Amino acid sequence: MNPAERVLALLAESNQTVAVAESLTGGLVAAELTSVPGASQSFRGSVTAYATDLKQVLLGVDGTLLARRGAVDPEVALQMAAGARIRLGAGWGIATTGVAGPEPQDGQPVGTVYVAVCGPAGGALGAGKVAALRLNGDRAEIRRESVRSVLELLADELSENARAQDTEQNGGN
Repeated sequence: MNPAERVLALLAESNQTVAVAESLTGGLVAAELTSVPGASQSFRGSVTAYATDLKQVLLGVDGTLLARRGAVDPEVALQMAAGARIRLGAGWGIATTGVAGPEPQDGQPVGTVYVAVCGPAGGALGAGKVAALRLNGDRAEIRRESVRSVLELLADELSENARAQDTEQNGGN
């Protein structure tokens, strides 16, 4: 089972949904998810906010944060995931931001990528996790690996969430 199939199966099992915010992947995460038959049961939609200003306008990323650190930042990734989750009405949000190349961006070298997931626990903004990646390869390889990484991060969080709920329902045994 590939990462997209795994994510969609886990979401369907728990009757949950996901929304995507993408920058360097330019819609590849959404394309990977929607390539799986039945994706519409769990996939809400996506925002491809390639331009930095759109991260603020469409996803609610803090403008001061963007001005201070640039778009390639772990907190930006987390805010993008939270913004997708909230604005697209999903239980989970995931995001990608980084530098696919060929040139560095915002003082970050090619291959610097942050992927994030924001889930329903933890109040209105949800609980989140960010993974920092240092990827090698050409532009296409960096983008492909970013897609795989964000889907695996979500699959791990969904599995962890399911285990926690099972433990809770079984009285902690």
